[in-house]
Amino acid sequence: MMITEITKGIQVTVQVEFQPEYSNPVQNHFVFTYQITIENKSDKTIQLISRHWEIDDITFPKREVEGEGVVGKQPILEPGQAHQYVSGCNLKSGIGKMQGYYIMEHLVSGRQFPVNIPAFEMVVPFKLN
Repeated sequence: MMITEITKGIQVTVQVEFQPEYSNPVQNHFVFTYQITIENKSDKTIQLISRHWEIDDITFPKREVEGEGVVGKQPILEPGQAHQYVSGCNLKSGIGKMQGYYIMEHLVSGRQFPVNIPAFEMVVPFKLN
């Protein structure tokens, strides 16, 4: 399933996938990967500065993760350009949700602004039965 949201001309698309080969249900260890595409549909050059995530694991406390860039990069996107990356999340329950935002910067003005990362669910397929 793909989820897309546009904030101030920046489109963020998320696609999530359960990874059974890296998971161990007996030990409450469920691994998901998510592919994110960030597309600059604005008329200004931007740079991704940082990220902020909220991770809900249905039966465990909410986690928050902050950091510079994404997977070690702070990509610069000219109008019309896109950046894609894959990352992952571990859950203990097998059912959860992630959402957050990026801090972007207009390179010419230096003005920073938040860009929403749409909320997406992570559900182990056999938990749906």
